[in-house]
Amino acid sequence: MSLKEQEVLQEFIDAKAILKGHFILSSGLHSDTYMQCARVLMDPVRAEKLCQALEQKIRKQLANNMPDIVVAPAMGGVIIGYEMARQLEIPGIFCERVNGVFELRRGFELNKNQKVLIVEDVLTTGKSSLETFELVKKFGCEIVGEACLVDRSQDKNISQKLGVPLISLLEIEVKTFGQDNIPQELKSIEAIKPGSRFLK
Repeated sequence: MSLKEQEVLQEFIDAKAILKGHFILSSGLHSDTYMQCARVLMDPVRAEKLCQALEQKIRKQLANNMPDIVVAPAMGGVIIGYEMARQLEIPGIFCERVNGVFELRRGFELNKNQKVLIVEDVLTTGKSSLETFELVKKFGCEIVGEACLVDRSQDKNISQKLGVPLISLLEIEVKTFGQDNIPQELKSIEAIKPGSRFLK
C-alpha cells in the first residue's frame, strides 16, 4: 500500500497525534509542536497500514541489502520496531537505557555480520539513533538503514550523518529552539517533557 505524505499526515491528525503547546523534546530542544506517535500506533489497524507503507519503501530502497533483524530504541521505537519486524518477516529487538546508556537486555542478542535496520517512530536530532548505532556496531553488525514514521530533523544531510539510507513516511518541518532563543509566546506556556528519555 503506497501512501502519499498528505495521507500519512491525515492519519496523524485523525489520531490526534500532533500536539500544540510548549514541549521539551528528548533532544533538550524546545518546540511548539510534538508528534505523539504512540497515539498513531495505539490503533493496530492504523499502525499496520502505516508500517505496510513504510515496509514497501524499505524494500524498494534497500532492495538487495535487506536486513536480518530490526533494532529499535526504547521506549518510542518498541511498537513500531515490532510492527516493522512483523511486516519484514524478520526478528525485532529493542535496546534500553541502563544508567543513561543503551544496552541489550531480556536475553536479546546480535550476531557478528548481521544486517540491522534501526527503526524509530520520530527522528528529530538523530541522538537516539546514533546511540543505537554505537551499540549495534559493538556487536560487529552491519547497519543497512534507518527507518522512521516521521523525519522532523529538517536536516538534508541527516542520511550522510547517519552514514546509511534514511527511509521515512513523512518529512515534517517543525520549529525547534535552544534554551537561549525560546520565543516569548512559548515562554509564557508551561513546558512539558512528553518524550520517554526523561522517564524514571
